[in-house]
Order: sequence, then structure tokens, then C-alpha cells
Amino acid sequence: MQYEEFFRSQLDTLHREGNYRVFADLERVAGSFPVATQHAARGKRDVTVWCSNDYLGMGQHPAVLKAMHEALDKCGAGAGGTRNIAGTNHYHLLLERELADLHHKDSALLFNSGYMSNWATLCTLAARMKGCVVLSDSGNHASMIEGIRHSRAECQVWEHNNLADLREKLTAIEPGRPKLIAFESVYSMDGDVAPIEGICDLADEFGAMTYLDEVHAVGLYGPSGGGLSDRDHLSHRLTIIEGTLAKGFGVIGGYITGSHALCDFIRSYASGFIFTTALPPMVAAGALASIRHLKASSAERERMHNRVAVLRAALDSVGVPHLANPSHIVPVIVGDPVQCKSISDQLLDRFGIYVQPINYPTVPRGTERLRITPSPLHTDADIAHLVAALATIWSELSIRKAA
Repeated sequence: MQYEEFFRSQLDTLHREGNYRVFADLERVAGSFPVATQHAARGKRDVTVWCSNDYLGMGQHPAVLKAMHEALDKCGAGAGGTRNIAGTNHYHLLLERELADLHHKDSALLFNSGYMSNWATLCTLAARMKGCVVLSDSGNHASMIEGIRHSRAECQVWEHNNLADLREKLTAIEPGRPKLIAFESVYSMDGDVAPIEGICDLADEFGAMTYLDEVHAVGLYGPSGGGLSDRDHLSHRLTIIEGTLAKGFGVIGGYITGSHALCDFIRSYASGFIFTTALPPMVAAGALASIRHLKASSAERERMHNRVAVLRAALDSVGVPHLANPSHIVPVIVGDPVQCKSISDQLLDRFGIYVQPINYPTVPRGTERLRITPSPLHTDADIAHLVAALATIWSELSIRKAA
């Protein structure tokens, strides 16, 4: 086999389809979010970032940076090993206690990323419970899908957010079999939200466990930032709540929360936890500071939701279409990969605005989009500039189509 030829042919296919991904060379500037420095062939310049998952700008927050600097000076750079072999630092334990409290659970377990916490936990649970059936929402993240697939357990995919379809599938499963319903609270591409209470009702009726991914909601919703389950007072009804430290909390890492026995079970059996080096202590310290701040302060959440409302109204006023949803994610559907990339390039090149195009396989073909994420640090002037730029490009597209 001609290996290099195979690699090139596969890449050529992505180019032809318009799905080849180009990374913008950006340098985050501490204290200046959402401004970043773009490194390009023509030199360096400042651009405004409109697609960051650092939803609240906590990756730039003085309390977070201070905690990380202090922990770096105190503990050094790395953890020194896996959690089992010299890698458990006191900051890890403090962070796990804080996370358990955030979600009103008995215990928590840290992972190196949200991807790994989903993959390792779902894989371990489904694989080790004999006869387990996993009922997975069709919109679930790749990390959840991969974890379930790797477990080799039976998986039944239920129609996205459709309680009637979930009920039908639960009804058809033998009553004595272990059942695990896996779903997300906020779905990151369309910005729609799950019917959490209805899912919990079905889980109770059919004796199923529930696994809720709150990755795109932690920090952003609820009186203390515990996500939609916290906002809706449903945390106690969920078996497992999973989250990330890399989005609303602005650092890196993932975690699960649940009962003492459940978290200890995953700690003891999940290879994705056992055989990987622990998070650096300074990262745990930064996440700890971020969570504590957002537990006490709702100002960042309130300001972010205000920015979302202002942006949506401004887009409506100039006729730029966007998906309606109850979350902080503003998807502007383009529907063509080449055009989506072109709009993104124009925003960056002509207007100094960075919004990464979202193409297949992240979203289905024909639903390519710009995924805009307003933060509390975007100003009225930032919003006006973005909307004016989009309006200009949309008008030019309409003229070209008409011609």
C-alpha cells in the first residue's frame, strides 16, 4: 500500500468538499479577552474572538491567574505521576470536594479532559454491568458515543430530546436489565436543551440510571453555576453529572459527580483514569478558584445572558438569520461548507472578527454554520461591529445570488 498517497487522497477529499480545517494562529492576551493577537503572513494584528468556549472569560480572571501562579510557585509544574502513583496533590482533593458540593453530590472524580471523563465513565459503567443497555440521545457528543461504543454494551439511540421515543425504547427492554440513559443539558451546536425532568421521570419509572453531560452549562446556569440541573433543582434526581473545567470555568480538565460508591467504582476500574498522569496542581488550583468565584458571583452569568439577548436582537434588526434556542449559543446557519468558510475568512480578513466555521462532521452536511458565543466581556461596540460585518457580507451574498 502507498501510505503517503492514501493520506494525501483523503486530505484532497476534505479540500474538495470544503471540509478541510484550517487553524487560526491566535495568541490570547491576558487581561484583554475577547481580543487576541493573530499571527499571519502579513504580520500581527488584534482580532475580536466570537467563538470561544471560555464562555465567561474566566481563563483571564485575576483570581484564577493568581491561584495558578501561587500553586506553580508552591508545587512546581507537573503532578509527577498518575493519581495512584505520586500524582495526587492536595489541590486535586480540594477541587473534587468543591465539585461534589457544586452539584449537590457526595463525591467527585477528576479527569484530564471532558472528553476523557465521558469516554472513561460511560465505557466503564456499560462494560462492567452485565447486560447493560445504554440509551443514548442522538445528539450526544463524540466522546459519549465513543465511550459507549468501546464498552461493547448494547446501545439504543433515541430521537433527540424525544421523550415518547425514549419511553418506547425503555418499555421494550426486559425489566431486570441494567439501563443507563445518557444525554446532555445544552447541546453545543444548536444550543437547544434537554427535557431533564421528563427524562428523570422516565428513569424513575423504568429503573434506569441517568448520565447528564453539563459541559456547556456548568458555570453558566444555576444560582451557583451548577448547570441546568442546578437551575431547575434536579441535581438530586440524576445518578451522574459530568462536566468540564475548560469552558465556563476557563481552565482545563473534566470530572464526574455522584455517590461515593459510584465515583470510587470509576476510580478503581476506569483505565482512562488509572493510567494517565494527573492534572498539574496549578491547573487544579486555577479551576478551584474559578468555581469558588462563580459560586459566589452571578454577575458574569447575568452579563453573558444580557449580551446574548442584545446580539440576537441586533441580528434580527438587520435580517441575519440565527437559530432560536433558550441557551447562550447563537448559531448562524449558512448551509454550505465552502460558503461558510468564505464568510469566516471575510470576517477575519476584512473586519478583524474571528468566528470559526463549523462544518461536517461536527454538524450534519447542509447545516454548516457560524457558532457565535457572546461573553460578558463583549461590549456594545463589539456587538455593533460584528452585526454590521455580518450584514455587509449577507447583503453581498444576496446580490451575488440574485445575479
